[in-house]
Amino acid sequence: MKVRLKPRKTAVRRFKVTGTGKLVHGKTGLNHLMRNKDKNRRRNLLAGDVLYKGNVKRVSQMLGLQ
Repeated sequence: MKVRLKPRKTAVRRFKVTGTGKLVHGKTGLNHLMRNKDKNRRRNLLAGDVLYKGNVKRVSQMLGLQ
């Protein structure tokens, strides 16, 4: 019987898997000093960003996908 890998809870909160299987993370820079940033920049920061391909293997292991 194969041992089940538990996902790391911090990784589950920080990353999401899209319908096509890509990993998405939230962008930084939304916590403070928001008055200095224009509306377009704030709106773009709210959207998620696709994870860099060099980190996909490590993060997917943390999520328990592999």
